[in-house]
Formats: sequence, structure tokens, C-alpha cells
Amino acid sequence: MDKNANRFLSLDVFRGMTICFMIIVNTPGSGAAPFAPLEHAAWFGFTPTDLVFPSFLFAVGNAMSFSMKKFIGQSNSSVILKMLKRAALIFLFGYLMSWFPFVQHDASGWSLSPLSHTRILGVLQRIALCYLFASLIIHFIRSTNKIIVISVVLLLGYWILLLVFGDHAQPYGMLTNAGTYLDKWAMGDNHLYHGEGVAFDPEGILSTLPAIVNVICGYFAGKYIQEKGKGYETISKLMLFGFLFIFIALCWNMSFPISKKLWSSPFSLLTVGIDLVIISALIYIIEIRSWNKGNWTAFFTTVGKNPLPVYLFSELFVVILFMINITPKDNFYGWINNVLFQVIAPGAIGSLLFAICYMLVCWTFGKILDKNKIYLRV
Repeated sequence: MDKNANRFLSLDVFRGMTICFMIIVNTPGSGAAPFAPLEHAAWFGFTPTDLVFPSFLFAVGNAMSFSMKKFIGQSNSSVILKMLKRAALIFLFGYLMSWFPFVQHDASGWSLSPLSHTRILGVLQRIALCYLFASLIIHFIRSTNKIIVISVVLLLGYWILLLVFGDHAQPYGMLTNAGTYLDKWAMGDNHLYHGEGVAFDPEGILSTLPAIVNVICGYFAGKYIQEKGKGYETISKLMLFGFLFIFIALCWNMSFPISKKLWSSPFSLLTVGIDLVIISALIYIIEIRSWNKGNWTAFFTTVGKNPLPVYLFSELFVVILFMINITPKDNFYGWINNVLFQVIAPGAIGSLLFAICYMLVCWTFGKILDKNKIYLRV
């Protein structure tokens, strides 16, 4: 790990913890329903799983607080080009991941999977868009107060757009909110997520607006830690802001419900608040108290140093497991759960054991990259 990373070990651990938990909740074992906290809230409400994605965006903002320094002294055209290139590559990775494995097999044989039914947006695509807009705002606005105003406008503006252009009877419904209307009009049903059984995209165009705020807040948190150091004053102020955001979110929830799939504005504030509290706790544990006996942090930094390739591996490898047929009715993913994990521990525990084991497989991939000094960044 380089010198810079050592100085802010808590931020690397936070990123690694987020990736590990993301893999666990994304790949539960089949054959039984996971524990409720390991599933997303059906629509309104909040579970620990709902914290994963916004925490990753928060971590992107943390990383930006370091990388943005490289742009000092460079021309605006050069900076914009680098930002666009990075965002485009991340977006492309996400789109290709949606298209993977690129081919399909039916009664007529093998054929190329049609792009007409490939999802356009997704997790990496949202990361790309949020990074792009947040970095442009931070680079060109510069003034902290003005950026705060822009963040407030994004949160309030999203709320107003839902109320004005959504169904007036159900402006926050899955199929009746303004974001869904926009996605269907701009991309069509075939290019949206269908995991809910209908054409609806939780990473849609309009709900990207409040998600940008998660990145901006992550940036300012990382910048503040760098400027003020890793002392008690830093963690006390981060915690105060964290609890303030949580309080505002819970109050706002009474009129604008907290919802991850809608990415409501109070959801954005709630997750930022929780992330600030977690970062504060990690700084206290790791940086101030040095409670790193056994070097447990190395487990998470192994993943945290290569978040993009580890995440891509976790998503693509599970698709391969689904493609391997063991029996006419069972693929490898279902088979290994039925003959091993659900036999050892039937029910939700078996599902969790598989998820943890799969996360460890992905961690091993990250360890191999780390051991060979391979760090894939865009």
C-alpha cells in the first residue's frame, strides 16, 4: 500500500467493508429466503442492505478528495477529458456486464444476445454518472457554500419533480413516479431492469440527482479528514453532522418516504449520515486507538485497493455459475446450494454461508491481484 493510503487506512477499510458486504447481499444462496436485514426494503423503509450502494458512492467521493488534487494546474479541457474518459469507461464496464455473456442458446442454436433487450443503466453506470457530475461541480464551482446550495437544489428539486410530474395520487409509486415515466420514455421497457417483475429501474435517470449528493458528501468528508487530521475534533464533528443528517432524513420521511429503490432525498441524507458515523467510528478504532491487533484491516484493504475488478469479478463469475448446467433442471449455483449449503444449514443460515463463501472467493481474487501488484484503476 502506498504512503497516502497508509495515512488514511480507515478510508481504505471503509471501502473494503462496503465491497465485501455488497457481494454478500448481492449473492445469497438459493433454496431459502435470506435473513430480512440482508434483503432490500420492498419499497419504503430501510434495511442494512440498503446502505451498501450509497456507501460505495460515498467511498467514491472519499477517493475524489485525493484524486482531484492531481487536476490542480491543469487546463480545464484536460481535466474535463480525463473525467469524461473515466466516467465513460466505468459506464461501459457496467453496460457490458449487463450484456454478458453476450450470447444465448435456444432451439435454433447459438446467437448473439440482442442489444435491444440489454439494460442500459445499472450500478456501475450510476457510479459513472454520479462521479462525472460531482467531479464537474466540485472542480468548476470551487466555493463550498455554492456546492452546498447545489446539493440542496438537487435534493429538493428531485422531490418537486416527483410531485409535479408523477401521478398525483401516487407520486412515489414504483410505476407511477416521474422517474419511471422518464425512463420508459427515454429508454423503453426493454432497456430497463425487470428484477421486480415489471419494467422499473432503481438506477434510473431522474433518481441519479439525489445520488450525486452522496458522492459530494463523501468528497467533503474525505477532504475534511485530510485537512483536520485524525483526532477527536474530526470524529466529533463528523458524528455531529452524521446525526444531524439522520435527524433531517427521519423528519423528512414523514412527507417524503425513505426508499432506496426510489432513491428518495431523505434516503440520500440518511445514508450519508450513517456513513459519517461509520467513518468516525473507524477513525477512532484504527487511527486513534490503533486497535488493529492481528492486522485485521488487511482483509478489507485487500479488496479496497481493487474495488472495480473485484466487483466485476463477483458479478460476472456468478453469471458463469448460473450458466453451468449440472442436471437438466439445475445449474451449478442452485446445485451447490442444494447439495451442500442447504444440507449443512437449512434455511437462511445456509443462504448466508454461501454468500460469505462466495465473498471469500472474490476476496481471494483480490488477494491474487494484490500479491502480484496488479491494481486496475480507470
